[in-house]
Parts: sequence; structure tokens; C-alpha cells
Amino acid sequence: MHWRVRPVLPITKLLGATAVVVLATAFAGGDRVRWVIAAVIAAGLGLWALRDVLVPVRLTADADGVTVVTGFARRRHLPWSEVERVRVDTSVRRGLRSELLEIDTGEEIFVFGPHDLGAVPEDVATALGDLRATARGLRP
Repeated sequence: MHWRVRPVLPITKLLGATAVVVLATAFAGGDRVRWVIAAVIAAGLGLWALRDVLVPVRLTADADGVTVVTGFARRRHLPWSEVERVRVDTSVRRGLRSELLEIDTGEEIFVFGPHDLGAVPEDVATALGDLRATARGLRP
């Protein structure tokens, strides 16, 4: 099993970077500060989109455990024996509901949002729980 960023996400980020450059062209004129701010924002959005293109799969799972993406593009495999808990953290702030998938190893917590997974975190948690139960049943 694997969960990945939806393809529309890096496209949206690149369109945002383009919009920043267009706005800077329209309104910055000869103001260097505005150009620097626009360049930093556009570069940030571009790098963020590049991560989505280079490492679209954020979470994979199999009978051995889960593999998560950490940092910009590093992968880390976590055997099921290291995973203490998989849960969904749901919060409501200012009328907006957000869900985050948390994979807790006891020492670290890996957090994934619906945009990272391309799926509803509750569905991913259920699938991981089923896979983990099946993996335990396969081993003595």
C-alpha cells in the first residue's frame, strides 16, 4: 500500500509561484525589496512543488512495517514492532475541521495531512490497522 500527494498539489504550488512573479512584475517596478520578497516566495513555492514531484509517495506500508518520508526527501523504514500507535488527531479551530494521521514510535511522531496522503487520514489509519493486524497474524 502507498499514499501519495495528489498531482494537482504541485501544479497549484507552481501556479502560485508564477502568480507571485506576475504580481511582482505588475507592482514591484524598480523596488528591489519587493523583488527580493517575490523571489523568495516564488523560490519557496517552487522548492515545495519540487519535493512533491521528486517524492510524491509520502507513506508506504507492507507486512514488515511502514516507510515514511522525513525532511525534504529522506525515507525511513519503521518495522511494526517500533510503531506504538497509529491514530488520527482531529481538531476544530475557527469552525474548520482538520485531521492529521499520527504514527507514533514512542520517541518520534510522524504526522501526515490529507494533502500528504491524497486520502482521508481516517481511511489510511484503518488500512494501516488492518495491515498491521494481518502482519501480526502471519508471524509466529
